Amino acid sequence: SSSSRDEALRDRRARILSRGLPKQKPIEGVKQVVVLASGKGGVGKSTTAVNIALALAANDSTKEVGLLDADIYGPSIPKMMNLKGNPELTPKNLMRPLKNYGITCMSMGFLIEETAPVVWRGLMVMSAVEKLLRQVDWGQLDYLVIDMPPGTGDVQLSVSQNIPIAGAVIISTPQDVALLDARKGAEMFRKVHVPVLGLVQNMSVFQCPKCKHETHIFGANGVRDLAKTLGLDFLGDIPLHVNIREMCDSGQPVVVSQPQSDA
Repeated sequence: SSSSRDEALRDRRARILSRGLPKQKPIEGVKQVVVLASGKGGVGKSTTAVNIALALAANDSTKEVGLLDADIYGPSIPKMMNLKGNPELTPKNLMRPLKNYGITCMSMGFLIEETAPVVWRGLMVMSAVEKLLRQVDWGQLDYLVIDMPPGTGDVQLSVSQNIPIAGAVIISTPQDVALLDARKGAEMFRKVHVPVLGLVQNMSVFQCPKCKHETHIFGANGVRDLAKTLGLDFLGDIPLHVNIREMCDSGQPVVVSQPQSDA
């Protein structure tokens, strides 16, 4: 029948497409990997990744949490986690991550000068990502949160295809331009069979500190509507608040510096 022929064709196509894909190999010592992604830059993905890692640790003190900065060109985790210095090497020649607030961290920012640009082609970036994944002594982690670079390119595909990922969280502002890219990010993970855990709406509303009037600077409920369209969970709103930005810039993320605040 035509339906069985179509099914056989789909199976054959899937086999051909999978031939060139690398075998997924878990990161030694890491139980669950969660990736934080956005299609667009500047939507607060790194800030959210840092605070989610800290929140996972705060939520259950028995869990060990790590944070990997996979943004080779613009690493921001060292500043946000108030970490400086070069990783030491173990006897097995693995890099030992730096640690603060109970979170084990690794970033390209620990390996280069703070103001030095990374002027590399794609192959060198891929090699660096592979080293950050495989040549790090993560110890025993319950969760490794990976802060992905913006976009849907080489790094995202390499990470998704090389290691088993428990799920991806998509961060976006409600702005239409950001939503277009967030949708692409969600669809990319579906194509590479990574479960999308849900969407987070960042910079959702600004409340005037004097009159308390609320303004939806980037639009209202755009991410919530996108989640509904894609049949995905909406995980929550993060307000546009000066404390969130100030605390991360000073290396004291809001989850540890102001744990009782609304933010």
